[in-house]
Amino acid sequence: MFNSSTWTITPEYQTGNRLKAFASIDHVFNLRGKQINDDKLSSVHRVEIDGVGYYVKRYIKAGKGIRRYLGRSRIRAEWENMLFFHELGVPAAKVVAYGEEKKFGVMTRGVLITEEVKNSKDLKTMVNESSPKLSDRAWMKQVINQVATIARKLHDKKFVHIDFKWRNILVTQTDHPEVFLIDCPSGTIVSALLFERGRVKDLACLDKVAKTILSSTDRLSFFFRYCNSRTLSKKDKKLINTIIHFFDKTK
Repeated sequence: MFNSSTWTITPEYQTGNRLKAFASIDHVFNLRGKQINDDKLSSVHRVEIDGVGYYVKRYIKAGKGIRRYLGRSRIRAEWENMLFFHELGVPAAKVVAYGEEKKFGVMTRGVLITEEVKNSKDLKTMVNESSPKLSDRAWMKQVINQVATIARKLHDKKFVHIDFKWRNILVTQTDHPEVFLIDCPSGTIVSALLFERGRVKDLACLDKVAKTILSSTDRLSFFFRYCNSRTLSKKDKKLINTIIHFFDKTK
């Protein structure tokens, strides 16, 4: 009566050793793998099954502060957002399994498992490693166009990411890179009243690193692709100015 549990394995993963490993939340919490990170709310481990890597994110709290008791848990938000991305046709890591347990309506354990994107790195790691690909304008042009298209698709649905940072964008390290989203526990569809600020924050988060790596021409190219336009209106120029100076007040 006071306890509840949900657990879903995506149909294509309901076979063989994957089904055994991901059979239940108990099974998943007993899995051992390489620890990627760990904090008070969650931990991430990489496990390998039949030569394929999977990222297992395990939560032991619904969120911080009041979020522990109100609204959807962070892990539920994350898996729902990832599934939403796929529904929109926005490339994101494949969702393998997900679920949570509750006691007296409060989440006590939760899991999201995604399949690794082979031969990929997040953009922030590429910056930290001074990847030469970041200086390849033709290569970066492909990345810029994809990220801009993704941002437009999300914002067309009034979805704000809230944490749209370079570390949450995976890019395959190939001649023709592909972009994938990961880690989005805070994103949500918002009202028209809240959308504009959320949209600006998303774009400002992207530009915060972009301005240290990309040329002004490339940053403008991103904006043109995002707006699906070849010219700038007065409204566009005002938006760009707001994006550029969004974080000034936090310095």
